[in-house]
Formats: sequence, C-alpha cells, structure tokens
Amino acid sequence: MSESHNERVRDAVRASYGKVAQTGIGSSDTSPDSDSDSGMPCCAPDMNSVRAAARVLGYSEAELDAVPEESNLGLGCGNPTAMAALEPGETVLDLGSGAGFDCFLAARQVGPTGYVIGVDMTSEMLAKARHNAKQGGFDNVEFRLGEIEHLPLADDSVDVVISNCVINLSPDKAAVFSETFRALKPGGRISVSDIVATTPIPPAMTNDMAMISGCVGGAALVDDVVGWMEQAGFSDIKVDVKEQSRAVIAEWLPGKGVEKYVASATIEATKP
Repeated sequence: MSESHNERVRDAVRASYGKVAQTGIGSSDTSPDSDSDSGMPCCAPDMNSVRAAARVLGYSEAELDAVPEESNLGLGCGNPTAMAALEPGETVLDLGSGAGFDCFLAARQVGPTGYVIGVDMTSEMLAKARHNAKQGGFDNVEFRLGEIEHLPLADDSVDVVISNCVINLSPDKAAVFSETFRALKPGGRISVSDIVATTPIPPAMTNDMAMISGCVGGAALVDDVVGWMEQAGFSDIKVDVKEQSRAVIAEWLPGKGVEKYVASATIEATKP
C-alpha cells in the first residue's frame, strides 16, 4: 500500500478512537453505512454493557474492580494479561493502550518493582489514560504518544508485549512486528489478542475505512501474520483462532456477514 493510503487509515482510526475517548461508546454519529472515514471502533458495545462484555472476554470481577472504571471502554477482543503470565518485576509494553485498562491490570501483576508502558497514537486516549492512572494511583505506569509501527522505545527494553484488538488496525503490520521484536529483550515474549482473517476479505470491506476502524477491513490472514513474525525474527509462534468469537463479531456489524471472514485469535511468540 502507498504511504498516502497508510496515512488515510491512521487518520480514520485516530478520529474514530479519539471520538470515543472524548464522548464514549454509542455517541458516534457514524457507522459502516455512512460516508465518513471514521466509523464506530471495533468491539464497541453500548456503554451500559461494557462490564458484561469484559466478563465475556475473560476478565474477572476482581480484575474489573481493581482498575478505574473509566479505563474500560469495552474495545477489546480478549484478555491479553491473562495469557501473558506476567511476573513481578517485569517491564511490559501495551500496543495501542487506549484508556489504560490492560496497562493497569498489568501494573498490578508486575508490582512496584515492575513497569508498564502504554503507547497510543490518539492524544485524546492518552489524556484519558493519564487521568485514569492518576486517579487510580498507578505510579508504575507511563503512557507515550506514538505509532505502533514506530515505537518510542529503546532496543531490548521490555520483557513482554501485550495488545488487545489493535494490530489489525495498523496499515503496516510487518513494521509492527519488526518494531515489537526490536523493543523486546532477548528471551522476551509477545502475547496479544487480535482479529485475524481466516479467509480472504472482499475488497469492498478492505477498502472501507469504517470497516477498517471496525477491526474487520484491516484484519490479516493467519498465514500472513505468521510470515511477518518469522521475518521479524520471532520463534515459537502460535496463533490460536477462537471460532466461538464469530457470534460476537457478528454483532459488531449486524447483517454484514463479517463473521464469515474474521475471528478473534491469541497470538504468542518469543524473541530468541
């Protein structure tokens, strides 16, 4: 894809998620049927049901009670902190950290000797996350402005990379995995929840900016994901597609049939 296309994708995603950060789920006046480039973000339930949606994704009541309520915007497609098996003292990077939900859960797991860095390209989300961190007293969490294709981190600086339904939004996923590999320490690991394509997605969806913002149009085929990770240098790559997620995905864009093409998956690998 051309850089102009990539920038158009980033602008659409930034506008969509910036609107959610400012006004909340369900307030957007755009949808995948509109002419706007910035449709409703992925996984977005009504604000009244975000807690229920989090429980479906694998978060416990204890986890939900342990973080600022405003950090849970209901935008995920899994629970990456649960499968990452975080240890006290580890340094964690969250790609596309949003309002900070997974960062705060990770911070509790790594404890006061650990550290969590959230990276997000949406200034409105960063402002919300920093407010939530202050309100919750999370001193071991930091939020940085940046694109996940160009991480504002030093080489070999983190133990674990997590992410929740964000990499599919990137127009240059190969760069995301390359940058993730660079930032990880030798022996470090990546553990993310994301949306992948299980069969080629029709061009009408892949070229629709609202579909891309809705975590469908930009989803990559599993083989492509594995290929990019191998090219970056990862080993022990595992992509576990969650077939049961299709019922939930069907509710994101009712009547569009998107669940025939994409599903949620857990993606794990290590840096040798």
